[in-house]
Amino acid sequence: MTQKDYTTKSGKIIQINESQVKEHLSEIVRGTVQETLNQLLDEEADRLCNARRYERSSSRKDTRAGYYRRKLHTRAGEVELKVPKLRTLTFETAIIERYRRRESSVEEALIEMYLAGVSVRRVEDITEALWGTRVSASTVSRLNARIYKTIDEWRKRSIEGEHPYVYLDGISLKRSWGGEVRNVSVLVAVGVDEGGYREILGVCEGAKEDRESWSNFLRHLKERGLKGVKLFVSDRCMGLIESIGEFYPAARWQRCVVHFYRNVFTYVPKGKVKEVVLMLKAIHAQEDRREALRKAKLVVEKLRGMKLKNAAERVEEGIEETLSYYAFPREHWRRIRTNNPLERVMREIRRRTRVVGCFPDGESALMLVAARLRHIAGTKWGMRQYLKMERIKEQESDVSIA
Repeated sequence: MTQKDYTTKSGKIIQINESQVKEHLSEIVRGTVQETLNQLLDEEADRLCNARRYERSSSRKDTRAGYYRRKLHTRAGEVELKVPKLRTLTFETAIIERYRRRESSVEEALIEMYLAGVSVRRVEDITEALWGTRVSASTVSRLNARIYKTIDEWRKRSIEGEHPYVYLDGISLKRSWGGEVRNVSVLVAVGVDEGGYREILGVCEGAKEDRESWSNFLRHLKERGLKGVKLFVSDRCMGLIESIGEFYPAARWQRCVVHFYRNVFTYVPKGKVKEVVLMLKAIHAQEDRREALRKAKLVVEKLRGMKLKNAAERVEEGIEETLSYYAFPREHWRRIRTNNPLERVMREIRRRTRVVGCFPDGESALMLVAARLRHIAGTKWGMRQYLKMERIKEQESDVSIA
């Protein structure tokens, strides 16, 4: 017990017990939070009834039927709420949702701690610091099982509406298999819907990023309702192009320009990379596809003149794969010629999965990636308009008239 001594002018010593002061303050704060929340619940019940308690009014819609108690964990500690019950209407409050028992980000942290091999005692200490209550080993297990079920339902939900643009990518993670460490791939799809908003379309486990894995993933998306795709954007993954042609033959494929540049740079000496960057960027700065191809021929000739034969061959072979975006509205070019929208998401996934290191199985890897994607989808990322999709309809109308 910590105490501090203070000497007054009269010479008397006053002892202050800090722990008791802190405990008293915590009780005051917790009591205030509890009182405020209960008052808000009462006011919300009055609003639903369209009258105050015991008030006689011709506009009254319902009457009270008592209340039930429930515990709620807040930053101030555990409080007890008196949740009103109504006779006919269902009392659904947004107040408790704002102070949910555990936020999704905290649930992710519990999964991460569990998969990273953090001891149960340590998990209990951390949860006590977060919520003021200790979470036991059985609670962690039950929580993980519940989260896995929720995430799996979200992962297999139906895909509504059309998604003209779809970005595809995969991430390789480590997993244990019979005492050995092997790679497991998690494939991710992000789409832009007709309203111009981004959406996490799907996430699946793949043995490796090959044709079979991509075919299974695209089949999974199509069975769940993915339609209206006009353009797929991705790196040149093995088997992906063939799989797209199998399931979405009418869709175009755009090779990520950034990945294409990196592929060319592997054949360029370090001292000449900056010069080659400017040359490649000049190709994709042209006003249309025809001019871009013409510029590409000049770049190939210049690369050969610089004794960069292999780099020239890479440009000559792959440049047309990077020009599909020219068939779409000019206002969209910058955001559909690279896989950057999904790359930023994947960087966040890599940051979170690095904590675990090696996963015990493929399902654990898939669940953690899906949990993070579900969290991202619920943030401003998925609520902010990404593209003005009216331009696609306008372009299609112009083409049909022509």
